[in-house]
Amino acid sequence: MEKRRSKDTSSLWLPKSTSDMQLNVLGGQPFTMDKELLAAKSAKFAATLKENPQEDLANFLQSVPATADTLELVARFYHGFEIQICSQNVVQLICVADYLDMTENHSKDNLLHKAISYFQQRILPSWSETIKAFRSTEKVFQQSWKLGLVHECLDSIIRKAKASPQLLGEPIKNSTANADDSDEDYEGYKPNARRRLFDLNWKPEDLTTLSLQLYELLMHAMSKHGVPSEYVAASLCNYTKKWVFSSSGEEALKKKYQKDILEAVERLLPDEIGLLPCTLLFQMLRVAIYLEVTSDCRNGIEIRIGKQLDQATVKDLLIPSHGYSKVVQYDIQCVRRIVKVFYANYSSSNVTDITGLIAVADLIEEFLAEVASDIDLKISTFVGLAEMLVSASMGVKTNSDGIYRAVAIYLDKHRHLTESEREEVCQVLDFQKMSPQACDHAAKNECMPLRMVVQVLFAGQLQLRDTITKEVQSSDEKLIKEEADEVNAPRVELCEGKMRSEVEKMSKKVMLLERECSMMRKEIENSSSLVVRKEKPSLWREMKRKFGCISSTHDSNCQLKKKKLHLKPKRGL
Repeated sequence: MEKRRSKDTSSLWLPKSTSDMQLNVLGGQPFTMDKELLAAKSAKFAATLKENPQEDLANFLQSVPATADTLELVARFYHGFEIQICSQNVVQLICVADYLDMTENHSKDNLLHKAISYFQQRILPSWSETIKAFRSTEKVFQQSWKLGLVHECLDSIIRKAKASPQLLGEPIKNSTANADDSDEDYEGYKPNARRRLFDLNWKPEDLTTLSLQLYELLMHAMSKHGVPSEYVAASLCNYTKKWVFSSSGEEALKKKYQKDILEAVERLLPDEIGLLPCTLLFQMLRVAIYLEVTSDCRNGIEIRIGKQLDQATVKDLLIPSHGYSKVVQYDIQCVRRIVKVFYANYSSSNVTDITGLIAVADLIEEFLAEVASDIDLKISTFVGLAEMLVSASMGVKTNSDGIYRAVAIYLDKHRHLTESEREEVCQVLDFQKMSPQACDHAAKNECMPLRMVVQVLFAGQLQLRDTITKEVQSSDEKLIKEEADEVNAPRVELCEGKMRSEVEKMSKKVMLLERECSMMRKEIENSSSLVVRKEKPSLWREMKRKFGCISSTHDSNCQLKKKKLHLKPKRGL
């Protein structure tokens, strides 16, 4: 269309008039307009024409912030034709009408009022229409900013995003949710029922279609006004995937533009931990290294990774360093910085759960074994990583078999090392914490230095002695316990038997005493029923008689008399 209108933009449909004039629009393209009709609608053009009627006005529209298509709509309007306003042209129409001063004070039912009414009633209530109008402000950004159109679009988008944040995209951490839930979430905001009748497969306008200038402005405003962080992060992730990670077709951008986008995304990412997967952050880091982003951007990504390093895998840590070597090398220093961030954040957070520490210790152990095969890996770098692993494993892992495994791989891949260099590598080993299997392997490893083999054998002897001592002690304790159980068992049974026999004896004695008491009671009752004429015998005398002291009540002193008779002859002698 632009080529077809290159000679005269409006010559195909505008009626000819003696007052027609050629005007140069933005970009130097000629455009034919009727100056009398334009003056009837534009207060600014009318004033200019009145002040300088003979002046050449060919460059009057040179500074008008609009394209030829927009000026064509203006021409149709002042000629009395019906114009079609939409989300793509309403912003430019407002800017042109404001520039030409096409207000109600100059002419009734003028273009400025008509365009603003359409913008407020038809554009702002709709999410997709607002996004389209906001995207069109890029061409006339300065004018639309001054007129407040940019702020109107931002406010409308932010209100809808706060009411229904799913419009920004599903959070990355909830990507496994079923499709039914996501469909229900989109019910929060959809076009009105009349529009849905004609568009059953309605989808919200994608924010990734915005330019970096507009997108950065929008995301900054959303974070400032409290849109949920997980949805802001999801939108940033989608934007990065489309414009940075994608490198095929027409979407491929120049390296400079990709660099600007990645730096902007890193600045806009919220600070909360876990909003983006660790694997995606590592992918961003690799691209950042390739694009040679600023140090602030790279450090920001490394800090975000370090705070959730316990979620990473060994594959994530294998970050290639871009050097001149044909063999793939890994950026060891970058990994060390990330690990330091993790432990610094863990120490400052006062977390008591050591699950993350265990995960990171295992991760570094696997990473050390992976990079140990790198032929260009320096001894100092390997030892530094191994010492970092020792520190990470302290209080978390009970043995150091993983460190020995990495050392064995390193020595095998670097057989050119001298004896002293191999001893330097093996200094990180703690043979006391190695399992018997690892010690046995180390003793037979031909790459191990002789001094270390001797230490391994000595450590193996100590472990064997400790094992034997523990076995003997445990067996002795077991025997002592069994003997104690055998001795204590009869004693308990004997005590229980004695107690039972004593109870039986006591019960028998009680029963015997009860019978005797019962018999005495009966005898006393029988004796009390006897009646004597002259005197009634006392109870005491009756008791003496029963026990054989006297035979009757009349000879109670018989024993005393007999005693006296036997004593007299002894005195005479």
